Amino acid sequence: MAQMVDDDPRIIEFDVRTDEMLVNMGPQHPSTHGVLRLVLRTDGEIVSQVESHIGYLHRCAEKIGENLTPRQWIPYTDRMDYLAAMNMNLGWSLTVEKLMRYQVSEKARHLRVLIAELGRLASHLVGMGAYGLDLGTFSPFLYAFREREKILDLFEETCGARLTYSYLTVGGATADLPPGWLEKCEAFLDQFTPLIAEYHSLLTTNAIFVKRTAAIGILSEALAIDYGCSGPVLRGSGVDQDLRRDGESIYTSMYDGYAFEVVVQKNGHYPRDHAYPPVPREAVVGDSWHRFYVRMLEVVQSVDLIRQAMDRYSACRGPLGEPLKINEKLPVGDAYLETECPRGQMGFYLVGDGTPIPWRARARSSSFSNLSVLHELCRGCLIADVPAIVGSLDIVMGEIDR
Repeated sequence: MAQMVDDDPRIIEFDVRTDEMLVNMGPQHPSTHGVLRLVLRTDGEIVSQVESHIGYLHRCAEKIGENLTPRQWIPYTDRMDYLAAMNMNLGWSLTVEKLMRYQVSEKARHLRVLIAELGRLASHLVGMGAYGLDLGTFSPFLYAFREREKILDLFEETCGARLTYSYLTVGGATADLPPGWLEKCEAFLDQFTPLIAEYHSLLTTNAIFVKRTAAIGILSEALAIDYGCSGPVLRGSGVDQDLRRDGESIYTSMYDGYAFEVVVQKNGHYPRDHAYPPVPREAVVGDSWHRFYVRMLEVVQSVDLIRQAMDRYSACRGPLGEPLKINEKLPVGDAYLETECPRGQMGFYLVGDGTPIPWRARARSSSFSNLSVLHELCRGCLIADVPAIVGSLDIVMGEIDR
């Protein structure tokens, strides 16, 4: 409704009222990283509430785990976080070994570190490339997948698969590394390491990328802890926690003797801060930019760990060890173990009743907890900022729904 002011026909005041509207983002939206549906309550361009709808990818994996032996269930863990399947295999295998009080050989321990960190590297490359794609730049996606393909080539040589591997298994691994594999891995790392500076130029320090991510979706340290966030999402908020250092002994013993730094900002600086691009002035600890930056710096840490693991693996002359038999009986009891996967703390729970088949098999998803804080991060943001916030969480729906 318009009305004249002070009887002056040239000055008109408008009484403008807006109504709230519900906007569906997904489940086919490309920036939701899978079949995730977000219902946005908006007032104009401002988002007041975000409600996540999940379950589109639910496959009853945990119930299936109660009808198979632990070794038979490993292919189902591949399909949880399908971008870090090796890390899923490792978490379940360690949980079964914890219940059975089984210890793998020294050679298998170093092999697991090598493969798990390669999996982390491949996963973070997807996270980096896909995040750029979410924000409208295509080039980083091509760069990231070019290098990821070389990691998948290495994985294919070890087990014959490129996505769902079932390679790290209960008792060690399904097979030893083929001849010449370490040399190929070393050549890849030598070629890959100089390219990290290119990724920083493409995204980390890109002025448009910084404007789209800095001071957007700020997650405080207290809020991250309250919602059970973990991994780069937690460390991006300044919480110094990494299960490779702080977890249970059966997992941390895998990394005994390995030198690595937990990537988290302390006193305004990241580990070896001088070697990386500086933090932009606009960025705030806990924002979308910092969550992305933590993953980029973890790439460097993984490269260092892979090199250390190759040296230690090469020095081992003992046997790799035989995987546990499929029909091996589980002792009566239960075991729970969390490992540091690329997206955070992935936990597996197992109950044995003296038969080869578990009485209970459960999984605790890191992406599920990280997604649960989304409504807090998006409150008051613009609709255009929602993809930037969702992409910074780097979720995988196969892990959330299971």
